Amino acid sequence: QVQLVESGGGLLQAGGSLRLSCAASGRTFSSLHMGWFRQAPGAEREFVATILWSGGITNYADSVKGRFTISRDNAKNTVYLQMNSLKPEDTAVYYCAADTNYYGRRSVEYDYWGQGTQVTVSS
Repeated sequence: QVQLVESGGGLLQAGGSLRLSCAASGRTFSSLHMGWFRQAPGAEREFVATILWSGGITNYADSVKGRFTISRDNAKNTVYLQMNSLKPEDTAVYYCAADTNYYGRRSVEYDYWGQGTQVTVSS
């Protein structure tokens, strides 16, 4: 079993930056592909970014490409999401996800999820 704990969310103005962290435990972190997803009120959960176990491959949603960066530190069992140039439409609960086999965009394919952290961007 894998436990994921997100942190780093908050309230900030448009144009600002924030870094989310997700600490994993319960399984060798380097065996896990990691992803970030988000869910705004009344909306479905959507893909944000994903990173291969080694960090060698990353993918981003078009809506965040060029503004967000996913990275990982396998020595610290942590994955990060650096968010720059934030917009009000980035407001959502951000979830960390993990899987041993999948690193794509479909949330249903991920076996493990954190509890989420709220990001609110005001205009």
